[in-house]
Amino acid sequence: MKISVELTLTPIQDDFEPVIINFIKKLRASGLTVLENPLSTQVYGEYDEVMNLLQKEIKTALEAVERGLLYIKIVKSDRSDYEPAF
Repeated sequence: MKISVELTLTPIQDDFEPVIINFIKKLRASGLTVLENPLSTQVYGEYDEVMNLLQKEIKTALEAVERGLLYIKIVKSDRSDYEPAF
């Protein structure tokens, strides 16, 4: 089953950029389709592969911060080729 996942990592600390950059770099290195914009990062692929990656990398990212938020949206389909029709 293909899924699309949108992630927004928000460390609640002054030195937040290194944690976000490291998280995104690890997602990119996975070989999955990863797209980024200024507000979120999207990961696309097979459910088990995406969720196994996220389980590991989310834990690593949260361990790297004192306090933080992580917003996740999951859609059952691969939306990586979405283009607005307007």
